[in-house]
Amino acid sequence: MYLKEKKSGDLVEVLDLQLLVNPNEDAVKGRFHAGEEMGDARSFAKAELCFPSNEALPECWVNPEYRA
Repeated sequence: MYLKEKKSGDLVEVLDLQLLVNPNEDAVKGRFHAGEEMGDARSFAKAELCFPSNEALPECWVNPEYRA
């Protein structure tokens, strides 16, 4: 899955979807997809990411106190 880093606007490939949807995790492993070479994997705070359409991540992915 690809998300966008809010600050730079670059796409980030999320490498572990389980971390992404787990509201108890504040960060996900991913790598930038900008330029000619694939970036090295690193940790990205969920607060720094959004969908490519600029929509925020679902509340149930980021807030452990969320109740449906």
